[in-house]
Amino acid sequence: MIKKFKLYIMLVAVALSSVSCLDKMPEDGIPFDESLQTVSDINLAVIGIYDAFRSKYLYSGNLTLLPDIQTDLVYGVNGNTNVYGDIWRWKEIKPTNTDIEAVYGALYDVINRCNFMLDRADAVRKKTTDDKDLDKLDQCCGEAYLARALAYSELVKLFCKAYESDEDAAGQLGVILSEHYLGDETMRRASLKDSYQFILDDLDRAAELLELEEDFDTDTQGTLYDSIYFNEYTVHALRARVLLYMKRWDEAIKYATKVIDSGYYYLSSCTRAATSSASYYKYMWTNDFSTEAIWKVGFTVNAYGGALGQVFANYDYSTLRPDYVPATWAVNLYDMNDLRVSAFFQSFTTGYSHGLTWPLLIKYFGNESFTNYNILHVSMPKVLRLSEQYLIRAEAYVQRDQPDYGKAGSDISVLRTARYSSYGGSTSLNKENAMDVIEQERVKELYMEGFRLHDLKRWHKGFERTPQDQSLSNGSSLKVEKDDPLFVWPIPQHELDAPGSEVEPNESNK
Repeated sequence: MIKKFKLYIMLVAVALSSVSCLDKMPEDGIPFDESLQTVSDINLAVIGIYDAFRSKYLYSGNLTLLPDIQTDLVYGVNGNTNVYGDIWRWKEIKPTNTDIEAVYGALYDVINRCNFMLDRADAVRKKTTDDKDLDKLDQCCGEAYLARALAYSELVKLFCKAYESDEDAAGQLGVILSEHYLGDETMRRASLKDSYQFILDDLDRAAELLELEEDFDTDTQGTLYDSIYFNEYTVHALRARVLLYMKRWDEAIKYATKVIDSGYYYLSSCTRAATSSASYYKYMWTNDFSTEAIWKVGFTVNAYGGALGQVFANYDYSTLRPDYVPATWAVNLYDMNDLRVSAFFQSFTTGYSHGLTWPLLIKYFGNESFTNYNILHVSMPKVLRLSEQYLIRAEAYVQRDQPDYGKAGSDISVLRTARYSSYGGSTSLNKENAMDVIEQERVKELYMEGFRLHDLKRWHKGFERTPQDQSLSNGSSLKVEKDDPLFVWPIPQHELDAPGSEVEPNESNK
């Protein structure tokens, strides 16, 4: 068992790419039994797993953007490039959509890399006698289990119905579960219950292998916040999210509390200055450094993923021609004292012939150090943040059998105190208003971070768009009822048509 948190510098990535869950190593690849012979090889394989998360189809692109663009948070602008247009128009989402196919394939690429490494780990362990090398091997396995759990958690969130209960989930379609790289597992979808249990089992393994030493000291061994590597508390944070989605309220509270009370992470203040021009909160978005980031995808100017902010700006050093602009209702949610507004939005006159002037999303305008190298709109995705843990715990407090509105209100107050210019008193929650407040707070805090589609799905809520200035006519007038089939993405057609496939489609495939 690993008892000490270590950092391993990202040096190279191994090439284990695949485009779908059915694709494995190419015929000219290194034979499986001859690969990954040493602990150093295993460590390089883990670096390859982290590298896979840099894909522009995952957190620095499609996986983050599509679930929010599909809903009611933004509007397409007249004259835009039609990027993600099928997704935004909703009714045109098909099983052959290449943007959805890319997410599916990239997530299974992560899983395949994890399985490849884990299947070789035991053979390497048998040949290893050095205690430090054995510790490193355990850490590597823990990171792989967590990476696999994270990838599967995203697959079930996007391609499956919401988890209602163990009984209901046993009869619902989950995802294809693959535990071995060269296994003979049948390519068919497990139940939703079994899919979530697979995730929890991986999190159990990861928690054991990534457990910190009892005398872990951030002064001598490094801080845990703003990390691009996994550790014990990354496991707890993801578990809290998964348990919320499973409606296991008390357990979600337990693991969110582990993260919140750990003392390793701190909400980034909107009032405390990080630099002469930016608060700690704004600096999180302009420079990708934050005391509340539990795990982020690491970029350098020589190795980075997609450009999250491209579709919201398309800046060409002269004008801005955004494909999508924020929805008025979302911008209007923020109170006058809420400083997230200035960190997220800024009014510009666009370069379109119609001259639209609108508050554009600057949250992802780009890391300033990247901009210095003429790399625009690239930001490191903050996949797990402390603020989400407060929101998870607040929601779980009000949803459990015996609601605790006082504790939920306290969590919202803590979050708002960090975000407002001033926030006095407490947040009063009760049976009538609690979920409305929490739902709105999730929009305000997690805007365009990829949560909206699943939130609406699990709350069984629809949404409505009404035209705003210079919004595209096709898509601006849209009413989506709760439980619409397209809240669950269609399984990519190539998976259904693959030789030997027994994959069942979703209702949205039909």
